[in-house]
Amino acid sequence: MTTILLVRHGQTPTTGKVLPGRAKGLHLGDVGLAQALKAGERIGALKKVSAVYASPMERTQETAAPIAKATGCRIRTRDGLNECDFGSWTGKNLADLRKLPEWRTVQSYPSGFRFPRGESFPEMQARITGALTDIVAAHPGETVVAVSHADTIKAAIASAMGTHLDQFQRIVVSPCSVTAIMYGQTGPIVLAVNSTGDDLTSLVPS
Repeated sequence: MTTILLVRHGQTPTTGKVLPGRAKGLHLGDVGLAQALKAGERIGALKKVSAVYASPMERTQETAAPIAKATGCRIRTRDGLNECDFGSWTGKNLADLRKLPEWRTVQSYPSGFRFPRGESFPEMQARITGALTDIVAAHPGETVVAVSHADTIKAAIASAMGTHLDQFQRIVVSPCSVTAIMYGQTGPIVLAVNSTGDDLTSLVPS
């Protein structure tokens, strides 16, 4: 089986305040850089990572850098790991978005929502799961890292667990947390979700 360690990017100056989406120029803050270093140490301790992938955004590339250094891998950019395309909501303050009537749909019925001039949640889930399928095919029996974003990782977790997309907002994926999923012919096994401090070497199927 192939194990994918899904890592959310580290904290940025706008985390929890703005919906940055795919806007360019957003970098990790000091806290985020420290989180990325810690993630690199945790993942490097596994001593078996064969590849490091990341979305094309600056914040994921910067998070992937210490992981790549710790594992001796180069960063492979994969568009399928990119953030959801929030369309005209990109860059908006979350406090303002929460006041919109559409926000309730985003939270309770995401499978029926498309961001204005952007991506739908089902399209996002299909994109991230397709990217992970391609990565698994390229690395049979190996352990790889994929640095991505909160919503895409949550969608991948929901797919792996057989949970409907409308419930994916119940999943928490913190900055620089590690989610470990094993993929094989009999289906995925979720080993950990939102891990921020545990010893990753102990993650095995029960």
